[in-house]
Amino acid sequence: MRRTARLASFLAFLTLVAGGAPLSAAVAHSAGATTAGPRPVGKEAADTRTEQRTVQRYWTEAKMEATQPLDTLATLAPEKDGVRLAAAAVVAQASAGPVAVPATAPGGGAVTATRASASARASTGSPWTRRGAIAKTAGRVFFTYQGRNASCSGNAVTSDNKSTVITAGHCVKMGGAFHGNWVFVPGYDDGDRPHGTWVATALYTTPQWNNGENIDYDVAAAVVAPLNGRSLTDVVGGQGVSFNQARRQQMHSFGYPAAGPYDGTRLIYCGGRAFDDFLMSRDIGLTCDMTGGSSGGPWFSGFDENTGLGTLNSVNSFKYGFAADWMFGPYFGTDAQAVYEAAQSATTP
Repeated sequence: MRRTARLASFLAFLTLVAGGAPLSAAVAHSAGATTAGPRPVGKEAADTRTEQRTVQRYWTEAKMEATQPLDTLATLAPEKDGVRLAAAAVVAQASAGPVAVPATAPGGGAVTATRASASARASTGSPWTRRGAIAKTAGRVFFTYQGRNASCSGNAVTSDNKSTVITAGHCVKMGGAFHGNWVFVPGYDDGDRPHGTWVATALYTTPQWNNGENIDYDVAAAVVAPLNGRSLTDVVGGQGVSFNQARRQQMHSFGYPAAGPYDGTRLIYCGGRAFDDFLMSRDIGLTCDMTGGSSGGPWFSGFDENTGLGTLNSVNSFKYGFAADWMFGPYFGTDAQAVYEAAQSATTP
């Protein structure tokens, strides 16, 4: 069998975890791919108050509960011009120096995330019941993809504009188009929206995801409009975020999986030591059985289970269909940092 055919067959096992259920897709990096430079791609969303009110009215409780799995809405080709296929890759450490931004508490003020609690528990997918900061900063993301509704996960982070949410690239753009009606619901809990529904005014992703849906760069950020005269992190606080950090750390992952056995109503977490993907990406992995809808949910290093604070260092991105217990997320290097910087410096209407 020719190499391309073998790789195409292998990629049938690669699935995204967006929108409520795994999505068959060929989004591995191309062999020998290099960084295109830290120039994120942005798109205006609901950037006027009239548009924001329209999006707010669009998302009724019934529509949120009826969001469909993304894999029922679109199917990506297993190969595109043969350039998104790759053999197993050895992960290289990013050359840029480490960068870390501290967390913020609701209403402002820096918060130093303590070292991971000595009582941190390993989990492959359990409801989060300890509350703390993560119960406010993490939330569900809802959007319209080609006229139909789907969901992901996201997290509010410390930012200059106090209005930045980190998520996955395919949670803002897929199949050549940015999603519409994009909102973030922090602290979503079985239909309740305790901290409101925040409408995106701008969406950003990496050039590698924008141009070729390169899974190594599946990261994005959204800037959300103020709600009732207040900015996002003034209401829910913001987790710290870091880039170019050491790999294979102890990590906690969070999200709102919506495909069985989950239903999208509760915040779920996984905990354990990250490992390097030795198959077809440069991503990091974690033993985790979260399913579709968890995409874009945050990964934290140094997470303290008592305070719910950590340093965001990746997001839920994809799984291999033959390894349902492994979740993978992009390494947060220079390109992810550029997306964050572009978003946090954007003004809000």
